[in-house]
Amino acid sequence: MNIYLKSVIKKILYKFGLDLYRFTPSSSPQMQIITVLKKKNINIVFDIGANIGQFSKDLRSAGYDGEIISFEPLSTVYVKLLDIAKKDKKWHVHDQTAIGNADGKITINVSKNSVSSSVLLMRDLHLSAAPKSVFISNEKVSICKLDSISEKYLNNNSRLFIKIDTQGYEWEVLDGAKKTISKASGIICELSLVPLYYNQRLWLEIIDRLVFEGFMLWALQKGLSDPKTGQLLQMDAIFLRKD
Repeated sequence: MNIYLKSVIKKILYKFGLDLYRFTPSSSPQMQIITVLKKKNINIVFDIGANIGQFSKDLRSAGYDGEIISFEPLSTVYVKLLDIAKKDKKWHVHDQTAIGNADGKITINVSKNSVSSSVLLMRDLHLSAAPKSVFISNEKVSICKLDSISEKYLNNNSRLFIKIDTQGYEWEVLDGAKKTISKASGIICELSLVPLYYNQRLWLEIIDRLVFEGFMLWALQKGLSDPKTGQLLQMDAIFLRKD
């Protein structure tokens, strides 16, 4: 594409709030993750906090063809996830459950947009930045440690990558997954830069913990920002096992 034509197309796209860029690991979060999965020869992904499978669908669209195990606690969302995953023979949905640091029952606060649902109570800063995240109900669900169920899906040939998106509950997921994490080649974890939920651990604590457990911080991806101020509130961090 010549420079003049590219400039014209960009001007048109800008008017609609869009941009034109080359699909590379440095410009596309999906391609960056796929590059990581290939680098580590990943053949199984644990999708913790799957919602309706957005993350897994992105993996498939970007070219990942290995096993996916999704975990989702909310009943209405879980039904939709099952319907989407059943079309993919390598995409399995575990029994409806939250993942945390105990085996038993727990109450989850259900948000209007469903993706912001959390075991933890939400702070005003989060609600101000994303009004549709408001809690509208709660649901009592099963909860289990990842260590209690991961062996069902893993074998000696497994090359595991774990995605954790649990809205402030990431620390508790890690507490219940110590054995499983020791077998993981990589992790992508949502991190909060400021407190968005009560009693959550923030970005630096989680980074320090995973570095201590043998990972290196590989990349950061932009997450939730305050639309009024532009302040970055959340980001996704990719960690790879040190070779």
